[in-house]
Amino acid sequence: MNNEKLERGLKNRHIQLIAIGGAIGTGLFLGAGRSINFAGPSIMLVYLCIGIAVFFMMRALGELLVFNPTTGSFTQFAEQYIGSWAGFVTGWTYWFCWVVTGIAEITAVGLYVHFWLPNAPQWIPALICVLGLMLINLGTVKAFGEIEFWFALIKIITIIALIVIGFVLVMMKFDVHGTPASFTHLWTHGGFFPHGASGFIFAFQMAIFAFVGIELVGVTAGEAEDPQKILPKAINSIPLRILIFYIGALLIIMSIYPWNGIDPESSPFVKVFQLIGIPAAAGIINFVVLTSAASSCNSGIFSTSRMLYILSIEGKAPKLFGKLNRRNIPSAGLFASTSVLLIGVLLNYLLDATAVFTLVTSIATICFLWVWGIILIAHLRFRYLNPNHISTFKMPFAPVSNWLVLAFFAFVVVILAFSSETRLALLVTPVWFLILFIAYLFSKKANT
Repeated sequence: MNNEKLERGLKNRHIQLIAIGGAIGTGLFLGAGRSINFAGPSIMLVYLCIGIAVFFMMRALGELLVFNPTTGSFTQFAEQYIGSWAGFVTGWTYWFCWVVTGIAEITAVGLYVHFWLPNAPQWIPALICVLGLMLINLGTVKAFGEIEFWFALIKIITIIALIVIGFVLVMMKFDVHGTPASFTHLWTHGGFFPHGASGFIFAFQMAIFAFVGIELVGVTAGEAEDPQKILPKAINSIPLRILIFYIGALLIIMSIYPWNGIDPESSPFVKVFQLIGIPAAAGIINFVVLTSAASSCNSGIFSTSRMLYILSIEGKAPKLFGKLNRRNIPSAGLFASTSVLLIGVLLNYLLDATAVFTLVTSIATICFLWVWGIILIAHLRFRYLNPNHISTFKMPFAPVSNWLVLAFFAFVVVILAFSSETRLALLVTPVWFLILFIAYLFSKKANT
């Protein structure tokens, strides 16, 4: 496979910010409200548990990438260490993951626009978002990196500002509609686990979607200038990012205003600033979360076009997707992925936005768990087949950590079966895998 045709135009600052941006998206900005509603203050512990699991998964991916940095790494590692079927299924599933996530993100864009234009049709901003991001991705990979750099920087500055301002408000015991801001909100409104063990456990199904995209650095590896140096730095910074951007932000939000006063259907980030009587700030935060959704969709369009490119080169997709334009961009794959995203625009025209968001995020979560699980299994096989290999970026506590994280992912899938909102996705998603296995058999037959 000749990945050198893709331009290595992503610099260290691009990769670092893409890694951060991939971990901060609509799942946090919009989905946090629903997660808080499930678990109350214990949602912070939920995010911590998920964060630990995905960090170990990323360390497994990191060890594989340092050994062999390549675009579309999931498919190559799955095929090399598990089997050709795993490469085929994982590659197409990762493409599907980001297409479905993209639909969730453009749905979120429509919801955020309602902040300013409450009567605007949901599908119009979704369509504008898809077409605008398609044009951005038709540029060079460096242009993509710059856009993501600034998108991510906006998110980082916003969350840090929220934490700092919120901390000052808590220290001042700022009055929010008759309720003074205080850290005591974390345990005085029904306790740290207000809905008991069941509320804490069910929160995992919503919270884990906030982490989808964290593996995006694996897709950028083939277009990074110095992957062996850049990727370990990006992966090792994950725990600090989770502590600051997830747990820190949620701690401050629930301290400014009691958790049971947060609307599960809207962004708690926007709501907090509305509640403390700063409408201009709420508008600014709404703009930030809107750009966050656009950023995640932008990453999805980027990653899906690269995945189709790799699948095409490996003979797992039509040859058309393996062609690059004069800017070294896989434009055919880009157009194909963007066209599928238009289905999301149609869903936003036909269905309630909240219903669309819940369904597609649940489907995306299941598919991402498959990809993450395959990474861990490929890493296990890599270690088994290379017992004497001395890695410069070793996954801690392997292989025990691999099995523990795989068990955790299986636990999350089981939880999805107990909620009526997510059960439909759990029933629908296996159809996708059945289609893929049938397609693999035909593909294998055609290539022999």
